Amino acid sequence: MFTFLLVVHAIIAAALVTVILMQRSEGGGLGMGGSPSGLMSARGAADFLTRATSVLATVFVCMSIALAFIAASRQTQTIDTSLARTPPAAPAAAPLAPAQDAVPNAPADNGAVPLQR
Repeated sequence: MFTFLLVVHAIIAAALVTVILMQRSEGGGLGMGGSPSGLMSARGAADFLTRATSVLATVFVCMSIALAFIAASRQTQTIDTSLARTPPAAPAAAPLAPAQDAVPNAPADNGAVPLQR
């Protein structure tokens, strides 16, 4: 049921995009001329597209709310692990710090502060 509604929702979204793109920015609708009366005249097409846009937008919003409610209330027993990441590899051993006597002629740090003249 959920998959069917999701497919219907995608079809409504595609129809809504199509109807919106068919409209002219000035509100003329389709940009076609013709007789001043009738459904597919410039004015009739604009009225039809405006009504179709409002109906499709209303159905789209209602379907979005219904699908969100259905998805939230679904009781699934399995967890999809197809996109699960593999655990990271164990970190490499940290390199050992050099010993104090590894640097020849290095002064020993005994916490004394040198005098300044």
